[in-house]
Amino acid sequence: MMINQNDMKSIGQTFQKRRKELNISLQEAENATSIRSSYLQAIEDGDVSRLISPVYATGFLKQYANFLGMDAEEIIREYPDLFSSSPSQEFSYGIGTLEARGNPGAGVKWFPNALWVLATVAVLVLAWYLARFLAII
Repeated sequence: MMINQNDMKSIGQTFQKRRKELNISLQEAENATSIRSSYLQAIEDGDVSRLISPVYATGFLKQYANFLGMDAEEIIREYPDLFSSSPSQEFSYGIGTLEARGNPGAGVKWFPNALWVLATVAVLVLAWYLARFLAII
């Protein structure tokens, strides 16, 4: 069951009303909660599609509710599907994406390992010859 937009707006208005009752600006709430004011505004507007993801939305909601002295768990229980659907996100290339990046050394990853194997074999062969030379074996 998806929550309808009117319920989201109602929840957002509850947050906004509580913040204004406490005479707290969005900037003060941002400073206290470390949640960007644009995300706090999205919660108050009832527009969770502007939030990063459902997981972040739930976390932001809980943190903001606790800051305002509200019972976040009650809101979550009352609306269990509040942030359950993930909005489709469009990804662009850059940091945090699965962009294939050119790496000049990507094709020769085996070379250092081959050098270590050769060095190990050389040490073992040298140790064997030294042991034979000293007549230990």
